[in-house]
Amino acid sequence: MSMLQDMQELPLPFATTAILGGMFGSIRKINGQSTLPPLPEVPGLPIVGNLLQLNEKKPHKTFAKWTETYGPIYSIRTGATTMVVLSFTDAMVIRFSSISTRKLPNALQILTADKCTVSMSGYDEFHKMVKRYILAGLLGTKAQKRLRSYRDTMMENVSRQFHALVDGHPLEAVNFRKVFESELFALALKQALGRDVKSIDVEELGTTLSKEEMFKVMVSDMMAGSIEVDWRDFFPYLRWVPNISWEKKIEQLAFRRKVVARALVMEQKRRIASGEEQDSYTDFLISEAKTLSEEQITILLWEVIIQASDYWSCIAINIYGCNMDKKKYEKPEEWMPERFLDEKYDPADLFKTSAFGGGKRVCAGALQPMLIFCTDGEEEKVNTVGLMTHKLHPMQAMLKPRRSE
Repeated sequence: MSMLQDMQELPLPFATTAILGGMFGSIRKINGQSTLPPLPEVPGLPIVGNLLQLNEKKPHKTFAKWTETYGPIYSIRTGATTMVVLSFTDAMVIRFSSISTRKLPNALQILTADKCTVSMSGYDEFHKMVKRYILAGLLGTKAQKRLRSYRDTMMENVSRQFHALVDGHPLEAVNFRKVFESELFALALKQALGRDVKSIDVEELGTTLSKEEMFKVMVSDMMAGSIEVDWRDFFPYLRWVPNISWEKKIEQLAFRRKVVARALVMEQKRRIASGEEQDSYTDFLISEAKTLSEEQITILLWEVIIQASDYWSCIAINIYGCNMDKKKYEKPEEWMPERFLDEKYDPADLFKTSAFGGGKRVCAGALQPMLIFCTDGEEEKVNTVGLMTHKLHPMQAMLKPRRSE
């Protein structure tokens, strides 16, 4: 959500906040030799390479600075791994549309149950199948029209909460994040399950979780765990060395997420068996996706609620760098969508964005953010939370209801 609040800094329309695009692919080699021409290399240290220079968990700005020195395509070393960084839109959208394989760090490998999600799976038959499912059941144009009532209800609830806060505390500023966070989670549950779940009994945990506790297990903890660094990611040849504390932490997060999501699926199956079907993504998967296992359905349910083999080289698309290209965009740091009305731009560029990826791996959920909202914000004042960014200081405002005519 917070990504939508920070869209103003990127020059492409409907772009999200500065993020390191999650599109990765293996560099093809022929007879052991790379088919790519020699690339500029960012100087680093022995063994660790450029790891110490990437001292942030979201290093997109470091990549952008290196682009000014080394050009739009260059390589860095993260431990034993060579990474090619692209800060060139055409390379992703046109020339590298075949880049489609996901290489995940160990944390995401575990949290996604070995790539059992649409966004993180490799480009194979499984990915094509589950992407068809998510478009037909949830994120496609027809599905979004069918589920519009859920979004309308969300906005009505937001408005109702604002009125209640103003009536109860007229002299206090309203924290927008708290209101939207709660209602967006409710929207995700309704789209996934056809209803807003207030609580769920989880047998494996021996307790009943409230809605707030479900949010923590399925969203907050997962976002934090997804960027937990396992040093073995950077030194694959030492993968045999145990990292017990890290493994215990990630596996515990994955277990709690798994049993909560499974409890939701099992309750949904009981409702279907009793004849109480809902217009939801989970009902669609249970009835249509006959080839999916129970675990796969569980992970796919979790994915829509949260919505990122050994390798030695990979390619990373730096969306932030692409959008900050001063040669392509005048004053790219300013929010000026009207720039695309200039004759030097193709009119079609007004409707393009690389914020949702491109080629075979364009984001299946690109439509929904545009159907909810986007606002101006302050990109520089952000706080990294997992794979996302939040505004450092949540938007607060003194509200005054409009007079009824």
